[in-house]
Amino acid sequence: MPNTATRLITLIMLLQRQPNQKAAELARKLGVSVRSLHRYMTMLDEMGIPVYSERGPYGGFSLVRGYKMPPLILTSEEAVAVYLGTSLVSEMWGRLYQEAAQGALAKLDNVLPDEQRHEIAWARRTLVTTGLHRASMANLTPLLEKLRRAIREQRRVGLVYRGRAQDEARQRELDPYTLVHRWGWWYVFGYCHLRNAIRSFRLDRIVELALLDKTFKPPDDFDLKEHLQEDWESPTQVRVRLCFAANGAHVARENRQLWDSFEEQSDGSIVVELSMPDMIWAASMVLGFGSLAVVLEPRELRQTVREWAEAIAKQYE
Repeated sequence: MPNTATRLITLIMLLQRQPNQKAAELARKLGVSVRSLHRYMTMLDEMGIPVYSERGPYGGFSLVRGYKMPPLILTSEEAVAVYLGTSLVSEMWGRLYQEAAQGALAKLDNVLPDEQRHEIAWARRTLVTTGLHRASMANLTPLLEKLRRAIREQRRVGLVYRGRAQDEARQRELDPYTLVHRWGWWYVFGYCHLRNAIRSFRLDRIVELALLDKTFKPPDDFDLKEHLQEDWESPTQVRVRLCFAANGAHVARENRQLWDSFEEQSDGSIVVELSMPDMIWAASMVLGFGSLAVVLEPRELRQTVREWAEAIAKQYE
């Protein structure tokens, strides 16, 4: 629920945006009664905010002509939200926006009153985001810098890319449309001239990257959310059914966000279902659970896991 300070600031902004607003309309926008609205008007007057009212069909509440709200008035929650968002940018983008984020936080700290600064200090101690990346940002930053420039200047890039389970890297040309951070990895989405289709490429698999002199124009109908969904729901995806033994049931429960279905059995085991992009990804996940999970379906995945497990055991003979 919005507090009084938030409603007062919102009320000032509403009056600044449009004069001569009726009490009933303002009350509706704030989600309060007309009686409460009049109480807020009295509070603004006591704070020295120049509000006046005019009677008549075209009258209403207004701010004195020429009055402008100070450029930065934040509630404690809003100040924390700005701080957390800026800190997240620094964590996500590393060196690219680190100095900008630090500068923004320094300016914020310089203009905020003590109450908001104390709230931010509390947030810094208790609300921490870290460990978002699975790959080293030190290695990714040069790639991010080049790709950000290519996207801004709409320039094609040449890249040497080694896909998952590929022994050799391939040369490609790409029109980069957007950068995406997903599941701890950085991806670039764009038009691949090798495949003549929109594809995604994981940055840590890019061996070389160069900006080319060729330019491009992104299609007007490009929908990132649609392609993200299609990229995950590829036609090669594998439908997996696993059984966690009773002594591994806690692992299944701790990872419930991964499963499409979750069934507890009478013997204490748990049967789950999920979709994976391909067989290699599915086998890697299953082996990560060790002896706690057994593949029920598909048969091809059971065989892949068995072959991998035998190869691993042989290496340690």
